Amino acid sequence: MGLRESKKQETRQLISDCATRLFIEQGFEQTTITEIAAAARVAKKTVTNYFPRKEDLALDHHEAFTGGLARAVTEREPGEEPLAAVGRTFRAALLDHSPVVGFTGIAFARMIADSPTLTARLRELHDQREEALAAALTAAAPESAPAIAPLSGAALIAAADRLLFRRIQELTLAGRTDDEIEATLLPEADHLRALLAAALANDPTAMAW
Repeated sequence: MGLRESKKQETRQLISDCATRLFIEQGFEQTTITEIAAAARVAKKTVTNYFPRKEDLALDHHEAFTGGLARAVTEREPGEEPLAAVGRTFRAALLDHSPVVGFTGIAFARMIADSPTLTARLRELHDQREEALAAALTAAAPESAPAIAPLSGAALIAAADRLLFRRIQELTLAGRTDDEIEATLLPEADHLRALLAAALANDPTAMAW
């Protein structure tokens, strides 16, 4: 990374950090872009150049989030089934306590839960995550597979994914530590993966993805 790009990354991170602090202290709805710019000591236009939507200041991992399931499919090992790749990727993120799967800390989780705007935006991001997965499964499906097969597979996987994300957020708000959440979610994730495998096994085209 060159010096110019490194400086841009530092500025972006500074803005994000200042925004997060203010959102947690004041609430997302109550915090203005002007206040964030002042805290980061940059122009208001600089903030909007880096973050066109105010919600992106809070949910700044949105690109990694929306493309995560799709990447698990497209970058899977040769011969690995999509569901296995998704499960492996989720397990790694869970063990890493990644914010992409919902590990945010109690203050951040409460900030999202208290904001109708962020709650709505999170639903949109989950929808985009499912759409990207559906596109990846469609590209991986054999020509003989009916068009509905990858779409139904994506819907089932995404539903389980949303449930696990919500579980992490709920346990975080309940005051559980990341290690405690990990211990709770590992068997729950295994249970969901078994249910998905059974459901997808009933579709003879699904396991050929």
